[in-house]
Amino acid sequence: MSWYLAAPVAIPFVTAVLAFLLRNGPAGRWVSLAGSVALLVASGLLMAQVIEHGVIAGQMSNWEAPFGITLVADTLSAVMVVITAITGLATIVYGMGEIRPRIERLGYHALFHAMIAGVCGAFLTGDVFNLYVWFEVMLIASFGLLVIGGNKAQIDAGIKYVALNLVSTLAFLSGIGMLYGLTGTLNMADLHLAVQEVENQALVTVVAMLFMVGFGVKAAVFPLFFWLPAAYHTPSFSVSAVFAGLLTKVGVYALMRMFTLVFVGDVGFTHEILLWVSAATMLTGVLGAAAQSEFRKILSFHIISQIGYMTLGLALYTPLGLAGGVFYLVHHIIVKANLFLVAGVAQKAAGHNELARIGGLYKAAPFLGLLFIIPAFSLAGFPPLSGFWAKFVVVKASLELEYWFIAFVALLVGLLTIYSMTKIWAAAFWKPHPDGYEPKLSRIPPGDLWPMLLPIVALAVMTMIIGLFPEVFVQLAETAAVQLLDPTHYVETVLGEVAR
Repeated sequence: MSWYLAAPVAIPFVTAVLAFLLRNGPAGRWVSLAGSVALLVASGLLMAQVIEHGVIAGQMSNWEAPFGITLVADTLSAVMVVITAITGLATIVYGMGEIRPRIERLGYHALFHAMIAGVCGAFLTGDVFNLYVWFEVMLIASFGLLVIGGNKAQIDAGIKYVALNLVSTLAFLSGIGMLYGLTGTLNMADLHLAVQEVENQALVTVVAMLFMVGFGVKAAVFPLFFWLPAAYHTPSFSVSAVFAGLLTKVGVYALMRMFTLVFVGDVGFTHEILLWVSAATMLTGVLGAAAQSEFRKILSFHIISQIGYMTLGLALYTPLGLAGGVFYLVHHIIVKANLFLVAGVAQKAAGHNELARIGGLYKAAPFLGLLFIIPAFSLAGFPPLSGFWAKFVVVKASLELEYWFIAFVALLVGLLTIYSMTKIWAAAFWKPHPDGYEPKLSRIPPGDLWPMLLPIVALAVMTMIIGLFPEVFVQLAETAAVQLLDPTHYVETVLGEVAR
């Protein structure tokens, strides 16, 4: 089992090293593509093992838990690794049409795969300190990707990105230190048992709040989201897409993991805070999007609003609520990454990203208009696309608990999302170009266009499949929710005889 668990981390690291050594020629990008395909295969094999066995764990170098480094995968971890591999492959293919050789020579592919390794490591680690390590791997690599172009806007965004994420790191490390002082362990499965034996449970709740702040910055929840819209519109569209799809979801995953496995002693307090934070995140994100007039800035603020739905599923703390949160995670990664990829093609065809300075895209490229409508309508929650089912489950879970105001906020945010997507459609696709400029996909060389369109089509098809055949995905989400709410199997698999 250890090889199944280690492969999704080892493959991106090996790919990163090889891509860096070969960065000065075309071989580097092909190694990058091959590594992405290999990661997808490895993640699929891991998913198959989890479906067969439920929860699997491996102890690195045969050091028994809780003393060694543990890798562990349940349904949630395996699903997140698979969706990471899909997103990574899609953006690498897209980048073959967008990323220029000069950027590749600066180490683009090495940084990209190092970041993917950090993401996969965060999803698979069974230890809180190693979760911090993987967060830092992800942060360092993502900072490199953010500033690799070297222009002024990127450097400015990078400073804000790193400064605010360092606040998260300080809160996270402080929480780790206090948690170790209280329990004497950092293994997550062992912590599940150890925190229950701490006499001062109020202090455990204080530690929980430090973790909530640390992970809240990573997830970009209210009021800790300011770094995201300041940064995500500045790098290449490939980088924006993988950032939008994956980085904040690692923070959401960490919240789900720690606040179902470790910090469950004061649910009435901690999850009540998460409930209202989720509502505020949804509202502020969608209102921020409504106020923007640049394609990627609108999409960036919508990342924030949609994060609120995911954390709402955790805050409700019911099987249906958590299933909705997990389903929303998967749906949003695909849809949001795809919208940023569409924005990249639109910018190359129309010549700009400001909505006031573009137009006529539907007339020039109706197929691109269709490729925008599918993820845009899914984001807004139109049936029968994936976003409809994700919102439906979360809202239903809210209504079951009689949280009428929260359900109203979730529905209102859906309506306001429609407004933002309609604004993009009307400005970029429907109205004529204000300068008489005629947008054309033919302005993009065929050797660049097809690698850019292929992943957009593939992700759009995935969105439609999830929407039209949601049963399998809902069942996976329900299984993940059950495992989160009852971590007995997780703890016994990791600790073995120690747990008994």
